[in-house]
Amino acid sequence: MPHPHAHRVRRDYHVPSPPSQAPQRGNAFVRWLGRSILRLGGWRIVGEFPNVPKLVVIVAPHSSAWDGIWGLPAMLAMGVDLAIMGKRELFFWPLGALLRWLGAFPVNRRNSAGLMEQVTTQFANHPRFWLALAPEGTRRRVEHWKTGFWRIARATDVPVFCAYFHYPDKVIGLGQLFHPSDDLDADMRSLREYYAPFVGKHRGTV
Repeated sequence: MPHPHAHRVRRDYHVPSPPSQAPQRGNAFVRWLGRSILRLGGWRIVGEFPNVPKLVVIVAPHSSAWDGIWGLPAMLAMGVDLAIMGKRELFFWPLGALLRWLGAFPVNRRNSAGLMEQVTTQFANHPRFWLALAPEGTRRRVEHWKTGFWRIARATDVPVFCAYFHYPDKVIGLGQLFHPSDDLDADMRSLREYYAPFVGKHRGTV
């Protein structure tokens, strides 16, 4: 059965407003700029964000650098502040200032145990914090998703929100809110099934 957002016919252009509890950024001009870029590119946003202060946001399929190019104006258009992890080696001046403006924060990826502590500290130190991750971890097709997002959600006791790209219809979708259980394998199967209908620029998730 096709997903309800996968092949929806285009109607009035709509961009959801940020929920009251969401980490927010920008102003009316920035939101207008983001919307204008999306419209020029033929993209639209469907769905709504949940009104919760802390989230792990996963985005799939991630098959092209174009995902970031279209994802940034979408984030600006919606007025939400999505945090992303960046290698600390990249945070030199002036690139570091730009990365921080884009929502990135530095982490040491060489230490997996320390990485988890760095991320959970970000959640603890911010009353509103939405972390965005690509569960595939690469633009190439993979058989198994990385489980870091699930472990972060469990460690911080926050839900996972499913966002997606569907390139055939030029849709950026805001989907379901998922509460991780204590069964990693079952959760990963459920999430992969949810994402099965969506197609990225070069591939789907299955």
